Amino acid sequence: MNPTDEQRAAADAFRTGNHLALQAGAGTGKTTTLTFLARATGRRGCYIAYNRAIAQDARTRFPSTVRCKTAHALAYAAVGHRYTRRLNAPRRPAWQTGQALGIAKALRIGDREVTQRTLSNAALRTVTRFCHTADEAVTRYHVPHLRGLEDTDLHAQLAAHIVPFARKAWADLQHPDDGAVRFDHDHYLKIWALTQPRIDADFLLLDEAQDTNPVVEQIFLNQRDHAQLVMVGDSAQAIYQWRGAKDIMTAFDGTQLALSQSFRFGPDLAAEANRWLRLADAPIRLTGAPTVPTELGPVTQPDAVLCRTNVGAMAQVMTLMAAGYRVALAGGGDSLQALALAARDLKEGRRTHHPELILFPHWGDLQDYAAHDPAGRDLQPLVNLVDTHGTDDILTAVAQLAPEPHAQVTVSTAHKAKGREWSCVLIADDFARVKDDQDVDHTGTPVPPPPDPVDDAEARLAYVAVTRTRQRLDLGGLSWIHDHPDGTPPDSNKPGSV
Repeated sequence: MNPTDEQRAAADAFRTGNHLALQAGAGTGKTTTLTFLARATGRRGCYIAYNRAIAQDARTRFPSTVRCKTAHALAYAAVGHRYTRRLNAPRRPAWQTGQALGIAKALRIGDREVTQRTLSNAALRTVTRFCHTADEAVTRYHVPHLRGLEDTDLHAQLAAHIVPFARKAWADLQHPDDGAVRFDHDHYLKIWALTQPRIDADFLLLDEAQDTNPVVEQIFLNQRDHAQLVMVGDSAQAIYQWRGAKDIMTAFDGTQLALSQSFRFGPDLAAEANRWLRLADAPIRLTGAPTVPTELGPVTQPDAVLCRTNVGAMAQVMTLMAAGYRVALAGGGDSLQALALAARDLKEGRRTHHPELILFPHWGDLQDYAAHDPAGRDLQPLVNLVDTHGTDDILTAVAQLAPEPHAQVTVSTAHKAKGREWSCVLIADDFARVKDDQDVDHTGTPVPPPPDPVDDAEARLAYVAVTRTRQRLDLGGLSWIHDHPDGTPPDSNKPGSV
């Protein structure tokens, strides 16, 4: 390879043996850079990948002196193999597991009756949330918030009831041969983390460091006394805080460098990306490749449509199918099918076990909650989708999804699109800003309210979405930024690190 000045600077910093954090913007060749570092030394390394597919690809690119593993694979080799019998156990309904733990009856909290099934589900989710943390014991902070019990006092009552059962579940999971709770991969990762493990390597490379679970962060940082730590990622792509991920890059005690030259797209798209990077208060700005003629403008036949939400993705799937397209959904349709089945249960007067809808006895209760409770506004698109199309049509559409290689267009959420790219991309309209209720002037004429500042989390998600394309991008549902006071013209965003 012919390294850039930024890549040479990273190699020079790596040779010093000091810890290193490498901010790598979209399309800047982070994996190529890491292999460049690894091939320039004879030391033994360990590359910790975000998922199995990335680890498998890395093995074909890194030298044999570098092990390429996920954190789960490292944990399985150390302790997880002892639990093989439990990992292969059949699935079991949460309510049955709850019964085995001693959860025998419903609990009334405020004006809500929390069923035995809901309590069982909450206890198991508490253990899952604990496994994603660096904490040493299950506490009330790990108990999930349930819709309808958002009030602090109500949640405290729930937590006081749930924590003893969650601790009993965690104790059950320590037995290698059998137990009441179904054992999964996050359990042995947490068990390994609690042993304060030492990874045998001279240097560690942590990929996607901006979306690291606290449990993996703890394992990684604990190696700093015997190994050189190198983390790579893009703080502007930290879009998983809502499920416990943590950006550990900006506060890392080590040399801070950046890769800002994108090889995926040209200067025009880099300017658009820099608009969102500035709004996200990101530590880098990008330079586009002059030889890549990426355009911004209308796209009539996109290779991919990127959406803000799962419900928005389902609406796009149904629209495209109605127009005669063969449609794929990134990640498959399981989560949407589960939501549609849960909605059908509620519409037919049955309670559902879906964690988002578990406290609503009927569809009408969910409709009222979505329409009138501020905490439920994010459910309004689901209600609208179901009320417009019906659950049967949604389930039929999910069943007709095509595999991506055979589809004409792929629909994806921005979250699932991270790390991917397509030639022509359309941003769906569920990214559009929601306008507040308008005031009126003395003549009764509506007066638009001043727009709210752009939320940095939304700016990061928009940045991910607009940087997935190679040839042409239709901003679609993000076009509102051009009229927003925070939407500084792209040419004012200077490339390079800041």
